[in-house]
Amino acid sequence: MKRFNTGYIYIILCAAIFSFVEVALKSTAGMFHPLQITVLRFLIGGVVLLPLALRSVRKHGTALSARDLGFFAALGFLFVCVAMTVYQLALTFTQASVVAVLFSSNPLFITILAHLLLREDIRKNHIVALCLEIVAIFIIVDPLHASLSPAGCALAVASSILFSLYSVLGKRQTPRVGGIAVTSLCSLFGGAELLLLLLFGKTAAGAALFTSLGLPLFADVPVFSGLTAASVPWLLYLGVVNTLGGFGFHMLAMEKTNAQTASIVYFLKPMLSPLIALAVLHESIRLNMWLGILCFLVGSGFAILPGVIEGARRQRAEPRPR
Repeated sequence: MKRFNTGYIYIILCAAIFSFVEVALKSTAGMFHPLQITVLRFLIGGVVLLPLALRSVRKHGTALSARDLGFFAALGFLFVCVAMTVYQLALTFTQASVVAVLFSSNPLFITILAHLLLREDIRKNHIVALCLEIVAIFIIVDPLHASLSPAGCALAVASSILFSLYSVLGKRQTPRVGGIAVTSLCSLFGGAELLLLLLFGKTAAGAALFTSLGLPLFADVPVFSGLTAASVPWLLYLGVVNTLGGFGFHMLAMEKTNAQTASIVYFLKPMLSPLIALAVLHESIRLNMWLGILCFLVGSGFAILPGVIEGARRQRAEPRPR
């Protein structure tokens, strides 16, 4: 009997955790600077993951070289300092729901990049699912009737592309060190690099440089202030649960399946996030949102069902033990 692929469990867990992120970030508004919460949550998540990461490296029998550490430092910079910072910038220009939906378009970019860089196949059902995803994005954003910031939308799409590149490049290292190690090392390196940038931004020279480059968001950012009894639980969720659980489960899903299948997380997220916002923040769900959610559901079905049906067919074909 064929064993159930635990990668699908990681996908569901990752989707549930990621779907609560926008609610958590909205709840921390006024408590933390956007880049402050970014650097703290990835540093905390990387540290919490580190024991499991080291165990995974030993289990895979890999000795990390200076070249490996350089790779993770570069990938961490792409992940935290670039992709997640661009994501935070998008949130300052437009609504969180718009950013969440547009960021969830990264399966399109993951599929393309995985094909180009990892030579993973693109099947017909993936193409249909991705087309439905694009339609769902337009339905939810509703560009003909909503007044959206072009800069915010562009930044959200850019963050989606950058995160997709991080995911695909990280997949290359999972056979050598494991998904947990990739997540931990990239979070630690990326968080430390962003911390250095923010500390530089607290100096007069740094603040002047960032301001002249049109990046005043990096100037004079508080790093450790704002830690109160009200804000710490949200920090722990974003730092431990989301980084440890969410990104960890995402890498494990790619390790157990492939980059395309793991990207199903971002088909599920646009369906779950509005429902969580409705339950926790009492935000209304408009008709176009319901239609978009339905479109994502159909797209997810096209992405998942062929593999499930094929797996069930193989199980029935296998001889049963007597």
